[in-house]
Amino acid sequence: MDTILYINFARDQLGVTFKDINLLVTAFTHRSYVNEHKKTTTEHNERLEFLGDAVLELITTEYLYGNFSEPEGILTNWRSSLVRTESISAAAMRLGYEPLLRLSRGEKRGSDRARAQILANSFEAVLGAMYIDQGYEQAKRFVTEELLVTFKDILAKGSWMDPKSNLQELVQSEEGLTPVYKVISEEGPDHDKTFRVGVYVDGLIRGEGVGPSKQAGQQQAAEQALEKYRTP
Repeated sequence: MDTILYINFARDQLGVTFKDINLLVTAFTHRSYVNEHKKTTTEHNERLEFLGDAVLELITTEYLYGNFSEPEGILTNWRSSLVRTESISAAAMRLGYEPLLRLSRGEKRGSDRARAQILANSFEAVLGAMYIDQGYEQAKRFVTEELLVTFKDILAKGSWMDPKSNLQELVQSEEGLTPVYKVISEEGPDHDKTFRVGVYVDGLIRGEGVGPSKQAGQQQAAEQALEKYRTP
């Protein structure tokens, strides 16, 4: 274990000096790594992830409650957009978490979707470690600087809304039409299919998406269509 690597990361990327650097190392340790290194490693990051998830939800809830007067339903949707896998995995990637992940050889060869989930989990685990080692205020500072700053962009793009609902509202208001989704192709065995889906408006394709289910493909297609509508 290269402890110096984690010490430098904490100082440069998290802005703190850990009292117990092993907490941070554990936050980057995936269950699969423990399975391959049972003689030298006994603890993985799932307990820290559990704690960090609760800390993250409290910080985002406190921020939204204190700064906005919208009803509970909208605040809940806004919070979901901030803490969803895509948002926190993007933050983890931006901060350089990936080289520090301790994974099994198999997990290192995993899909992009699996890696995004691992990064999101590590973001929560690191937050849990920071909460234990540094306290709530440092955890709050970190989330505010690295995640809550993206909220203005989320509001501007309307990405807190479900993409399909957002697209339907936009298309109906601008064109008086309703988007239609069609499966373009299916690949893979029944237990591991990949669907390519197109979204059409007035017979013209406006976006395509690929996912492990038709619903996931539709969501991605709607997101692509929204980008095209927003691009001048």
